[in-house]
Amino acid sequence: MPAPRCVLALDQGTTSSRAIVFDRDGRILGLAQQEFPQHFPQPGWVEHDPEDLWRTQAAVAVEALARAGVQSQEVAAIGIANQRETTLLWERSTGRPLHRAIVWQDRRTAGHCKALREAGHEKMFRDRTGLVLDPYFSGTKLAWLLDCIPDARSRAAAGELCFGTVDSWLAWRLTGGLAHVTDATNASRTLLYNLHTGAWDEALLKCLGIPAPLLPQVVDSSQTVGVVTGIPELAGIPLAALVGDQQGALAGQACFAPGLAKNTYGTGCFLLMHTGEAPAPSRHGLLTTVAARHQQRLTYALEGSVFTGGAVVQWLRDGLGIIKRAADIEALAASVPDAGGVVCVPAFTGLGAPYWDPHARGTLIGLSRGTSGAHIARAALDAIAFQVADLVDAIEADAGSPLAELRVDGGAAANNLLLQIQADLLQKPVARPVITETTALGAAYFAGLAADFWSSPEEIANHWQADRRFLPRLPAAEATSRRDRWRDAVGRSGNWAA
Repeated sequence: MPAPRCVLALDQGTTSSRAIVFDRDGRILGLAQQEFPQHFPQPGWVEHDPEDLWRTQAAVAVEALARAGVQSQEVAAIGIANQRETTLLWERSTGRPLHRAIVWQDRRTAGHCKALREAGHEKMFRDRTGLVLDPYFSGTKLAWLLDCIPDARSRAAAGELCFGTVDSWLAWRLTGGLAHVTDATNASRTLLYNLHTGAWDEALLKCLGIPAPLLPQVVDSSQTVGVVTGIPELAGIPLAALVGDQQGALAGQACFAPGLAKNTYGTGCFLLMHTGEAPAPSRHGLLTTVAARHQQRLTYALEGSVFTGGAVVQWLRDGLGIIKRAADIEALAASVPDAGGVVCVPAFTGLGAPYWDPHARGTLIGLSRGTSGAHIARAALDAIAFQVADLVDAIEADAGSPLAELRVDGGAAANNLLLQIQADLLQKPVARPVITETTALGAAYFAGLAADFWSSPEEIANHWQADRRFLPRLPAAEATSRRDRWRDAVGRSGNWAA
């Protein structure tokens, strides 16, 4: 039997499913990706077909191995990184989904969250989960599903139904229904998991009306939970890691020690800073979350979440037709020296950290007859960087010390102009690693640790290398002026849809 020479990472994202094969040095041997449909049944509602998630993820897993020229016997383990908070409900006996998946961006439960706040429950949820009462998280999405599907709550109480985030759904399908599990990072995004006890919380379940038999078992982020039977070409490979995509990127950036931070530019933007073995409360609009659970030991992070990051580029492509390909935005935005006074607030599904305004909506301010598509493209890149700068401010305020540099990854990290704008606004270096596929890399690392493919986090940390560091070029006073203008525009977008 061939010796293991690689790990396969499944990266199930908001707009596409990807699979990447990594060797022992963290280098990419093969990659495959497929987009899948987005469904918007009402304004502010976002859904995925669970079968689309499974179909595309299974297809790219097989394709990535073929592109790498790797046989299944040579794969030490499989790890899953997934879009978090997206909520699924299916029948335990058949695996049949009872509804489309409700995506993390979805805002349909804003009213429920408001009612919980008005009933005085905000502090309980914040203290126990580290989260705010916002439609972003899975708990109120699951409550909505149980309310709207006939007999769902009684069937859930009888143990007939399964709830899961996307990691749970893929693990269930990969193992032929034998593993109904989630890891602690994903559990910590549900509004149902107690950060301090490391378990589902009875008081939170009661408050939201969630029957406990519905819930998956919480496991380590790095732990063998079964073997693959659901994809013939991958049969027999251990499934050895589940991790939320942003915590996966934190590991992929080798941020294993307190004080290290990364930002991922994906559909949204997510800034995480490792805080060690005790949960650190935020005083500046951030979230406290699990960084990982390894060998039964929890570590924690502070997180700032931006709902619309790279998605604003997709909007320029699909909604406005200003560009044909997402990659075209860099050249178009670089064709003008600045945004010409235009400010874009891409609050298409509300604003996340540090504002937490589910009723904010997208705004373009400062348009004139001289405004061109290039100015709007430049304003869109500015908007991504402005939002991340707000998160850095909040993390530094919570930590009580400045970040020396910001490590970045994700699809938009390939955009040199965006990263230069980011360095200018932050007035600090921005470091892009050689391997920017850090979400998948983190899942691979966790799977490899469980399979003894790698010996320790310290060995993994030695893989990290900077590809390029972007240094500030904009005068500090000008950066401050631009950020003041941005905050003015944010204020004007607030509460629009209330």
